[in-house]
Amino acid sequence: MAALPYPSAPPGNMFDPIPGYEGTVAGGGGGYLPPPMPSVPMPVPEQAPTSDWHIPSISEERAREAFATYVSSKCCYSSGPVQDGVVTNMESFNTYRYRLETFTESRSTEWSQEPYTGQPVDAGIQLAPGPWDIPAQQPAFFQDQKKSIRVPFTSSVKVWLLNTLGNVTQLTVTLVLEWGKNPARPAQELETISVNGFFTIVVYEQKVCWVCNGSGHRQSDDRCTHCNGVGRENCSSCSGNGSINCDECHGKRQLFVFINLNVKWSTEREDFVAQDSSGLKVEKLGNVSGKELFKDSHYMVYPVMGFPDVLVAQASERMVRDHQAKFAQSARILQQRQIIELIPITKVNYAWKGKNYMYYVYGNEFEVNADDYPATCCCSVM
Repeated sequence: MAALPYPSAPPGNMFDPIPGYEGTVAGGGGGYLPPPMPSVPMPVPEQAPTSDWHIPSISEERAREAFATYVSSKCCYSSGPVQDGVVTNMESFNTYRYRLETFTESRSTEWSQEPYTGQPVDAGIQLAPGPWDIPAQQPAFFQDQKKSIRVPFTSSVKVWLLNTLGNVTQLTVTLVLEWGKNPARPAQELETISVNGFFTIVVYEQKVCWVCNGSGHRQSDDRCTHCNGVGRENCSSCSGNGSINCDECHGKRQLFVFINLNVKWSTEREDFVAQDSSGLKVEKLGNVSGKELFKDSHYMVYPVMGFPDVLVAQASERMVRDHQAKFAQSARILQQRQIIELIPITKVNYAWKGKNYMYYVYGNEFEVNADDYPATCCCSVM
């Protein structure tokens, strides 16, 4: 008969049914609970303010400073092009970035357990409150956080029984049944004797001594000192005692079981960058900021209207619709925020040693991208 592993967690039938929490399982996996319908009115359209949507190009001096800082950060870049390069042309490109942030609260439940040490038991005293009726102090908007709350009136105590095994020799098998103990993990499992409720009794064999290969003697006919001539060695996990404390109840023989409510506040972000003709890759803009042109924050925002770049307006309409349809199904939308930034990009053309090159300076941080830098060398750090 094939051996069965000993239980590592309480079985599903150990948990009492709780009204309103029928789908809750141990270890989670029950999925997020749909929130109640919102009581806040839907947003109304808000016109984007009229403004100067253009940022002038940076000065040549500022572009050179940014270029010098960039080159000095590269161990294999020489400073020749910075010192001797001649700027031949500078062109500014302004790129709009639209960002939508949706701050949500989601809730899920799971059966949990811990060793019983006298915690108050309240299951059955009254009905447990619904998952969305339990108060939870939320963080400030757009600050992610997680919190676990023990659901009131779901706590009970269960007897947790496991077996231990006595000494196992080649000729005799002695079984000792005890509460709060797990069988240790010897080298070989022989047979499952019975399975009854929480009891799984498995017979194990001791390990063959690796020094003498079970003979009890060395090649010189001397008694093996590793196993004292027995030919077998005790399990290293339990030192031959046949049992170790149960990981679940820590030897207390009782489990305190309850439903945990897991609350998660998270910010879902999505960006759209309007394509420009500068040639700089869009992914380079991910870590820089721009000039904030428009900001709108409400329980639910309405797509931007009246913005001069039609691509930004279209992205706003699509993303607002998608966020509200997607996240409202499994979470409660607490706040939305939409921002439009203008990210300055300056393309600098320069000549060095009779050849033409270019680099970009972009963002409020004056980041530099120079893929064709002409004075690089190979170096190694000793």
